[in-house]
Amino acid sequence: MPELMMSTKEVADYLGIHEKQVYALIKQKKIPCTRVTGKWLFPKDIIDEWIRTSAQKDINVMKTRGKGHRGALLASGSNDPVLNILFTYMKNIYPDFHIYTSATGSTEGLHLLMQKETDIAWCHLFDPQSGGYNIPQVAEMFRDMDVAVVHLFYRELGFVVSPKSEKNVKTFEDLTVPGVRFINRQKGSGTRLLLDYNLEKLGIDPANIQGYGDEVYTHMEVGLSLLSGEYDVGIASVAISRLLGLGFVPLVRESFDMVLLQKTFFDKWVQALIEVLGTEQFRKKVEPLGSYDFTEAGKIIYSSTS
Repeated sequence: MPELMMSTKEVADYLGIHEKQVYALIKQKKIPCTRVTGKWLFPKDIIDEWIRTSAQKDINVMKTRGKGHRGALLASGSNDPVLNILFTYMKNIYPDFHIYTSATGSTEGLHLLMQKETDIAWCHLFDPQSGGYNIPQVAEMFRDMDVAVVHLFYRELGFVVSPKSEKNVKTFEDLTVPGVRFINRQKGSGTRLLLDYNLEKLGIDPANIQGYGDEVYTHMEVGLSLLSGEYDVGIASVAISRLLGLGFVPLVRESFDMVLLQKTFFDKWVQALIEVLGTEQFRKKVEPLGSYDFTEAGKIIYSSTS
């Protein structure tokens, strides 16, 4: 079977759902597919586009729902377990707090913000020229809009390794060792851009990495792919290794920020979110997740004027 075509089982694994759910989607005509000699086949490039389009629809649905909640925030972009804990913590303190977030990847999150389809873009985009994060990309994209980059926390990103794997992966070169099965992140995500930058710098051909074309959309999905035993290694935040009991090899300390219109910065829920990030109670709550640094949380590290 050509690599660009997936079977029902393969597309179920690719989407991280049960095979029965795939058949349900087929029956409801909600997933692109074709039938050849009695078997359902799924073109990978069309499935990737379907995933991207579905993410955009999620944003539109959230936008509609948000209108029904006074002060609801819409967010998209990257993801981190700390955000989920933060939202729950916020909800306990402020019952009226509502946020709808979609894991589209850092780049897509910025695009949605530029189109005013979201209030907040979660972002961790490495800039090879400056060695910094997010600001160069935001400055380039939002020349005609008044935006701000607000720092949230520093976190460690690294190789997460399956406890079932006997492969010793410590460097990017180790990803090319025969038998090492790698689970990747989607194009446009900060993690994927960091990986591709390092591969290019080291002269590593992605074609030599088994699983380079296998993509998931969140750090948690990377971790669950390793727990299943289907893959040996991926790249995710240190929190995933702590939560799921995976091995961890640190690669970089990166800045995780939120990008938003300057007027949105003064929204009461944005201010409440920043306030909660700065509390000792919240920081102690997430302390078991690993090396997260909140000392500069809430600091505006860049603002533009159109």
